[in-house]
Amino acid sequence: MPRRYEAQSGAIPSFPMRLGTALRSALRHGYTTRDLRSDLLAGIVVGIVALPLSMALAVASGVAPQHGLYTAIMAGGVIAALGGSMVQVSGPTAAFVVLLAPISARFGLGGLILAGLMAGILLVIMGAARLGGLIQFVPYPVTTGFTAGIAVVIATLQLKDFFGLTVAKMPDHYLGKVGALAAALPTVRWPDLAIGLFTLAVLILWPRVTRKIPGPLIGLGLAGILAAVLGRFVPGFEVATILSRFQDGIPQLPPQPVLPWTLPGPDGRPLVLSFELIRELIPSAFAIAMLGAIESLLSAVVADGMTGGSHDPDAELVAQGVGNIVAPFFGGIAATGALARTATNIRSGARSPLAAIFHSLFVLAAVLLLAPVLNHLPMASLAALLLIVAWNMSEVKHFAHALRVAPRSDVLILLTCFGLTVIFDMVVSVTVGVLLAALLFMRRMAEVSNVRLVSQHPIAKEGVPKDVLIYEVAGPLFFGAAQKAMSALQRVPTGIKVVVLDLASVPVIDATGLVSLESAVSRLGQLGIFVVLGGVQEQPLRVLAKSGLHGHRDHLSVHPGMEEALAVAREVRERTS
Repeated sequence: MPRRYEAQSGAIPSFPMRLGTALRSALRHGYTTRDLRSDLLAGIVVGIVALPLSMALAVASGVAPQHGLYTAIMAGGVIAALGGSMVQVSGPTAAFVVLLAPISARFGLGGLILAGLMAGILLVIMGAARLGGLIQFVPYPVTTGFTAGIAVVIATLQLKDFFGLTVAKMPDHYLGKVGALAAALPTVRWPDLAIGLFTLAVLILWPRVTRKIPGPLIGLGLAGILAAVLGRFVPGFEVATILSRFQDGIPQLPPQPVLPWTLPGPDGRPLVLSFELIRELIPSAFAIAMLGAIESLLSAVVADGMTGGSHDPDAELVAQGVGNIVAPFFGGIAATGALARTATNIRSGARSPLAAIFHSLFVLAAVLLLAPVLNHLPMASLAALLLIVAWNMSEVKHFAHALRVAPRSDVLILLTCFGLTVIFDMVVSVTVGVLLAALLFMRRMAEVSNVRLVSQHPIAKEGVPKDVLIYEVAGPLFFGAAQKAMSALQRVPTGIKVVVLDLASVPVIDATGLVSLESAVSRLGQLGIFVVLGGVQEQPLRVLAKSGLHGHRDHLSVHPGMEEALAVAREVRERTS
């Protein structure tokens, strides 16, 4: 594997954050014309995939397709140039649809883009605060559950355009949406359904023919041609297109500078920027930032697995934030790392972040040269493309495998996150899922943390006197396990003069563990029993040194080694005999 895929994080200063670490590393390790050619070809292939996806995702989010294209152009290029992942491609993603669609319905285009700007600021703060490594603490059942749930919601939202249904107003909640779609089934338009089925068939079958030419290019291209031909020669055959759905279609212009708060609100008039509007958008911005952080870093981790390299998570978060700050000023919606496009980028031979920059330039060129052609793409074809995206996103095989082999507690978390994502939203799902996972983790740690009586300690070569007890404490003494572990000390038999606690297997202790230990020491002291703590590791030793245990010196002694602790125990026993 080329050195350019190696990690750069170790050389990055803690603060201020240095941007563009991946691009700097690629150029520093020697960037050749061969690398340039590979990046250019990969960027073109990814651009072909991103072009229809960006439009489809914007439409699914409730805005005109050009806003998805502007996102791929501006955010995709900025994030690639400033990020910490060598081959990741960023842009609008399917996971965002379930968050963005309700925002656009409630606050309009201006509110949606302003929420993305606010999310970008939060992402920069998260990256600067070095929170990128926290992604490893989001459990697999949580990510699998909410990802599968998002896939179900996305697939459901595409049924309207796929079947050509007429729905007066789509309800806000999922069950309401399902009911509205079911009620609208008599309005199905067979031309739209036929084009949707044709596109879906090509997208499914084309990879079996070749993977060198992206399926979306062939599927949507053929569908557009077929719809135009049938519309010309078959009476009454008419399908909804981008141009018929959006009055002016896609402008044949590059992204134009714009102030997000001057864009239309839900009533079609420009937003009025106010503290009240910011306050109402904060929960949405936070949700976008959290999902953007999770998805971009998960995508970067998958990319590392495919390339054998590593990424700088904090620099990547800052770059994602900057990209989401810049894009709204050019009409772009929220962006994050896109796993499917990143995987395509890698398989196409990408060598550096320049490939993702070239992908953005390709999308820009397509807007400038092909906007009139893109305007005639059928809406049913875009819906078919997102149905494929939703299927791939659901990872049905992994979901079913987890249900079969995972522990029952993890299955509970997975199904809970899945159900909450579908019925409510991703924020509720992830919050509840992480909380459940944390509680179950604490229960498991409480099960492995314990105190047991040792009849013969290996260091005590002369044996243990009858009036001296040695307890071995194993596992971390934290708030989930301390009370259970220390409860064993409540049953000390009569006639005992010294209790030795072997803490060599206690790596950490928190405030709750400290209080439980202090209570045990105090209780034993009241019984006239001297307590010796031995084998105390570095972290617990620091905590004990700062604690109030010095007040128990008349019946307590603390030592980092067990030999010294046992020697003190013998001395105390002899003195009190």
